[in-house]
Amino acid sequence: MSDEPGFQISEKVRRSLQDLGLTDYEVRAYIALVEHGPLTASEISDLKMIPYSKIYEVLGSLEEKGFIETQSGRPARYVPKPPDTAVENLVKNIEKNMRQLSETVVRELMPVYEKRGVREKPDIWILRGSESIAEKIREVVLRCENELLVAAPTLNKETAENLRKLILSVRARDGKVQVMASNNVNPSLLKVLAEVAEVRVREQMFGGGIISDNREVVIVFAEDEESMIAIWSDHVGLAKFAKNYFEYLWRESTPFKPRQSKN
Repeated sequence: MSDEPGFQISEKVRRSLQDLGLTDYEVRAYIALVEHGPLTASEISDLKMIPYSKIYEVLGSLEEKGFIETQSGRPARYVPKPPDTAVENLVKNIEKNMRQLSETVVRELMPVYEKRGVREKPDIWILRGSESIAEKIREVVLRCENELLVAAPTLNKETAENLRKLILSVRARDGKVQVMASNNVNPSLLKVLAEVAEVRVREQMFGGGIISDNREVVIVFAEDEESMIAIWSDHVGLAKFAKNYFEYLWRESTPFKPRQSKN
């Protein structure tokens, strides 16, 4: 029997077999069988320099993993399974083991998770500059489904038009929108908003922002565009506090009534 293979097995194949879970000795033994066909344990040991004291352990593991089978005789010979069959068997075993491990983890940890009420911590972001604040407000409004509360101490024509478009997106989802503004805001701008939302005005407002679905809030602390700063959060407690404060101010505000044009 020749011990010279017909072609060279690449190092990439050897590494791939190891990545699939075979040991170095198992890789050597299986490649020897693929190259030469059925062999005895001692022949495999001699060909691939696997210690004879380890060879039966190696071959037993390969058979358990589905790479080889034993051909009875004196001495016994070992036959390689086709590589596609062997790899398929190994993948099935890996998937079976992964399912069992996953089921064990989920079965034991989920009750603990649910009992302690573990959840991800809410985020709180600091926003600086009018552009980043406006973009975050837009994101929040586009996620709004049921209720949008808006506090607007100041408004210019561009801001009012952008706000109107955002309100329309909420209304298209059958959402409720309330806008509270300072009575110093140009009535013509408030009239535009009153066409798409319920609007009220009041004398004093200390900052502005929005509250979406009682779960997200953007609170704006400065009115100057260059130094504007805001906080965004999905902290339920903060959103609830902000909504309660908005509702308190809302009750003390006056419904906006557009001026009637004179004929």
